[in-house]
Amino acid sequence: ANPVSSAVRVSRMWRSWVSVVTHGSVHLQHLLIYSTFLLFFILFLTRLYEKLLKVAGKGHHKAMEKVAYAMLFGDYMAQNIPKAKELFEKLALEGSPKAQMALGFLYAAGLGVNSSQAKALVYYTFGALGGNLVAHMILGYRYWGGVGVPQSCESALTHYRLVANHVASDVSLTGGSAVQRVRLLDEVENPGSTSGMLEEDLIQYYQFLAEKGDIQAQVRVKMGHTALMRFFFFCIGNSLGFFGQNARYVGISCVIYTILFVCVCVCVSILQNYELALKYFQKAAEQGWVDGQLQLGTMYYNGIGVKRDYKQAFKFFNLASQAGHILAFYNLAQMHATGTGVLRSCHTAVELFKNVCERGRWSDRLMAAYGNFKDGDMDGALVQYLLLAEQGYEVAQSNVAFILDQKEAQIFNENETYPRALLHWTRAAAQGYTVARIKLGDYHFYGYGTDVDYETAVIHYRLASEQQHSAQAMFNLGYMHEKGLGIKQDIHLAKRFYDMAAEASPEAQVPVFLALCKLGLVYTLQYLHDLNVSVQYRALPVSGASGSFISLVVSISTHGGQAQCLRLT
Repeated sequence: ANPVSSAVRVSRMWRSWVSVVTHGSVHLQHLLIYSTFLLFFILFLTRLYEKLLKVAGKGHHKAMEKVAYAMLFGDYMAQNIPKAKELFEKLALEGSPKAQMALGFLYAAGLGVNSSQAKALVYYTFGALGGNLVAHMILGYRYWGGVGVPQSCESALTHYRLVANHVASDVSLTGGSAVQRVRLLDEVENPGSTSGMLEEDLIQYYQFLAEKGDIQAQVRVKMGHTALMRFFFFCIGNSLGFFGQNARYVGISCVIYTILFVCVCVCVSILQNYELALKYFQKAAEQGWVDGQLQLGTMYYNGIGVKRDYKQAFKFFNLASQAGHILAFYNLAQMHATGTGVLRSCHTAVELFKNVCERGRWSDRLMAAYGNFKDGDMDGALVQYLLLAEQGYEVAQSNVAFILDQKEAQIFNENETYPRALLHWTRAAAQGYTVARIKLGDYHFYGYGTDVDYETAVIHYRLASEQQHSAQAMFNLGYMHEKGLGIKQDIHLAKRFYDMAAEASPEAQVPVFLALCKLGLVYTLQYLHDLNVSVQYRALPVSGASGSFISLVVSISTHGGQAQCLRLT
């Protein structure tokens, strides 16, 4: 948000790139140029936003939009949500779809205004009618999850498909940019590791595979250091040496077939030859090359150079989707949405289109929010995660809940944090996040943001145990069976759940051992109680002698009514 924090971010980036330099993936002089350029670029942006602020004061709409969003998120300007709201209201009256979407977000999240889902829905609808893709995506998620509107799969499909069409049109041959989903809870509980691999980790990973002879990894590393056209000409100029070097690993490489297809179909000087393209794509697909699988699916789907076959198209699209290719997800979604080659499934189509939409350019905000979190700017991180949570990103919903749960943000009152966290844990759990489901059980168990409700806690723990096989949920169910909280007390079922937790996770074995020791003691005492065993200690004086003696009387009553008495002196 200022030159100092920007410099800190550059220094952190420097440290992260040092490991890449040591592995020879980036030259040191290139790193120096990059970091210096980035620092000056950030300083330039800071000055630019200062100029934009002056232009916005004169009523320039585009400048007002930029400044309003900068104030909302704290990008290169001090975060000022009330001022951002004023600008958005002025722009919304002029018909700005971006401003209408932003006002919908403010009312949905309760930022600077009293929360109103009805007003949020109105502004989101106007923003979507104006063509704002983020508004469409938000409405798609709301209709899919029934958030503030009646649940409607078909309405969700309409909105998600429209956004997915734009995202797919922006995707290149590489399959789209990777979305780095970092869970703050996982990072805090496991320092030094994140749920998403960062760029330098990916580079080192692909380099390791390339050194082991993985052809796809070698190509990805090369593409990471050159532009796509430079890579194309590099492969053409060095193909003989490259292929000869790696022939001993995999024989005829799938890269040969892909490049030969490019030579046949892309180069202007060579006419298209679908039969030859089909041949090379088949060989590439046999080697597991994801683009070969995708293009084979496309040829079968459209009947290009081969008889139209939707089953084969579905097969190859499904194979490409397993490697995460965004266009494969998009094509599968279209097939499920229209019932082409498969039984029509609105639910499956929506989930696939949602996956495509979450790979759009707005996904970059995930790393921007994570950067704010690492810099200690919790308010900036929270607002960015809140917008992404509105768009349906499950990782953003769990991160919002985590920040609120830790009470590290200042934009909400302290008495609002737990109810808001509960809301986002609920939404994340609905999308299948196991930890969120357990958190819901904890919130109802302890009464965070809601009343203490042991029965509801049991429901959430049982769902996490049965559907996601969570060891933590099994352990909690064992404890509640042991104590009889929200469920009938049953020591035998308690032991069963404790044993299941130990089997589900090695990390649970120590706490399970301690719990079983305690349970064994409780069971022994209960068994003695059922037998009506009473132990009495009496100190009786001894006549004619100094001191006293101890009399231990044990009385045992059985269910048959007989009594035994034992006296020890």
